[in-house]
Amino acid sequence: MLLPIVPLLTSTFFLMAGAGLMGILLPVRGTIEGWSSYQVGLFGTGYALAFTLGCLVVPRIVRQVGHIRTFSCLSSLLATSILLCGLLVDPIAWVAFRALAGFALAGSYMVIESWLNERVTNETRGTIFSLYMTVTMAAMMGGQYLMPLADPALPAPFMLCAAFFALAVIPTAISSAQSPRPLTSVTLDLKSIFRNSPAAAIGVLCAGVLSSSWGNMAPVFAQKVGLSTTQTATLAVAAMAGGVAFQMPLGRLSDRLDRRSVMVIAGLVGVLAAAVAALLMPRAAAVLFALAFVLGGIIYPAYSLAVAHANDFAGKENFVQTSSGLLILYGFGTMIGPVYAAAMMESFGPHALFEALGSAMAVYAAYALWRTFRREAKPASERPDFRTSPIARVNTPQTFELDPRAAGEGEDGAKAQPAIG
Repeated sequence: MLLPIVPLLTSTFFLMAGAGLMGILLPVRGTIEGWSSYQVGLFGTGYALAFTLGCLVVPRIVRQVGHIRTFSCLSSLLATSILLCGLLVDPIAWVAFRALAGFALAGSYMVIESWLNERVTNETRGTIFSLYMTVTMAAMMGGQYLMPLADPALPAPFMLCAAFFALAVIPTAISSAQSPRPLTSVTLDLKSIFRNSPAAAIGVLCAGVLSSSWGNMAPVFAQKVGLSTTQTATLAVAAMAGGVAFQMPLGRLSDRLDRRSVMVIAGLVGVLAAAVAALLMPRAAAVLFALAFVLGGIIYPAYSLAVAHANDFAGKENFVQTSSGLLILYGFGTMIGPVYAAAMMESFGPHALFEALGSAMAVYAAYALWRTFRREAKPASERPDFRTSPIARVNTPQTFELDPRAAGEGEDGAKAQPAIG
């Protein structure tokens, strides 16, 4: 079962290690160069815009030239984008280079996930999906911890990142596996999504703001309060660890209660943690790591809770359609988050990052609470059990084809081209 997917998981590891390093390297280097928080925030907005665009455009490219050629070209674009960042150190140029990387990463993930989906059956889907998520998390954390090994003010980390992207091509290029079916195509129907579950629609939008605000601006915050590069990487990893630790307990709680009530509880915990950080303005590394762990425990599961609530009403047979549409809406939130957090930090200082996070969490909780008075919750016996979701910022529509919840939607649990609208 595992041997045929080893090359794909190897490519995934190299891709995610490079993406993890790139995601923390550019904000840190931008801060070293003295660029404003707003300028650095635009990197994240450009990335999110292009990533979302990639989810919509790359399936058409694959249908024209095939999976292997598409993946090779996209990996080449990734290596080129990070090398150009090292060659031309300019904030405006980096917005374009980061956008190029976002488009290429979205397509690369989709190609790998479509290959994996060809190798699964309904019986093996859960195991392979879990293994894929484990490799993704480990590689991203490992990539972030590579930055302290090389001075971000020098070209070395840019070259290392490009090497990872280039290495990702090799396992798939030499694989003899047959190309999979066409990638999932998605169109967005906001009225349908909102009609199905308003709380989920607003929830994923807020989750996008939260994830992108933290992911893009936390390294800037860390540099401005005097943390070392190792401590900056640890801050990012602490938040991801919190997401891993909190996701399943919150999910299990949502299986017993109205999921919107759990969204309210999670949002209020996040507001409290953000308020403590904003008011006390700690600079001690240990305190910041603890706060990041708690905040990450809300930031990353926020998306999963909203998607689970939407699928309670959409029905299991529409899981891929519903989740893919929500993912595009989430992408809109990731475009807003970096600019919003950057504007707060420029106006009120680096600790205003926590004010930005707290305000987004307050909206997340308040709207979910209001919706509890507008529609009755489905009985627990009629709802599918909660399942953990991948880190939303690396999700693509193809991820949901691989998810165990997609089992039974078509032959071997896969649908060729689901669409919304």
